Amino acid sequence: MASTGTADAHEAATEDGVRRRDFIEIAAVSAAGVGGLAALIPLISQMAPSADVLAESSTELDISTLEEGQSIKAVFRKQPVFVRHLTPAEIQAANDVDVSSLRDPQTLEERTEDGHHNILVVMGVCTHLGCVPLGAAEGENKGEYGGYFCPCHGSSYDTAARIRKGPAPKNLEVPTYEFTTDTTIVIG
Repeated sequence: MASTGTADAHEAATEDGVRRRDFIEIAAVSAAGVGGLAALIPLISQMAPSADVLAESSTELDISTLEEGQSIKAVFRKQPVFVRHLTPAEIQAANDVDVSSLRDPQTLEERTEDGHHNILVVMGVCTHLGCVPLGAAEGENKGEYGGYFCPCHGSSYDTAARIRKGPAPKNLEVPTYEFTTDTTIVIG
């Protein structure tokens, strides 16, 4: 009978030992998980946009004084934006182009908002190497297609800001924007 009592005591101790070991393993894994999470939170939060970038996440422009043929330059997310009030001749020149002949085929209608096809909004950053094209200000070189000209490597854009000549692979980018009134644009 003594041996039975010893076996019972050993079996109870083994069960208690396994339970203690299981508890220690669970506690250690939990502590490591909490520690890992505590290390990841600052790492992930530092990847979020800073306050100055969030403040520039949208730009509101009043275009009520923008006359036909004029452009204005603005800043959106620390990059230049060109807003151009196209003339009927510029619209006609853009619409006369065979879209299938373009490197980055888009119509003027696809690049402007419905009801406002005479207002073109594009990022003022050449798609080749990121230079700022000329053509938005009065008297600047508009290139041979009457739109924008990048002086860095000679890319020429037409009146719809579509690439026509030079090393740029794509048209000037059209940012996300909307008309909140007939004379107010919100970019972003």
